[in-house]
Amino acid sequence: MAKVLFTVQYEVLPEKRNDFLSSMNELKSLISADGLESYSLFEVKGKNNTFSEVYIFSSADAYEAFDDAENERVNILISKIEGYKVHGSTKYTTLSEM
Repeated sequence: MAKVLFTVQYEVLPEKRNDFLSSMNELKSLISADGLESYSLFEVKGKNNTFSEVYIFSSADAYEAFDDAENERVNILISKIEGYKVHGSTKYTTLSEM
């Protein structure tokens, strides 16, 4: 079964960097789902405060089911993190393994 790589890249407001990193540490400890093989946060080299979240799913079905999983604390953190981002900077990429 083909894996799915999902990335979210965005800029964080410089004055919110520490709040963002703190929230992301908590989020990372909470994110889990059947078929989610790994989740990582990276900062883009040479672009301070530009981050990429990388999710690797074991299959397209696992990827599709991921948004359906409800976790109230995760949803609260995601809403908070959205407030730390530079408006309009978010880009999503979904790649399917060949």
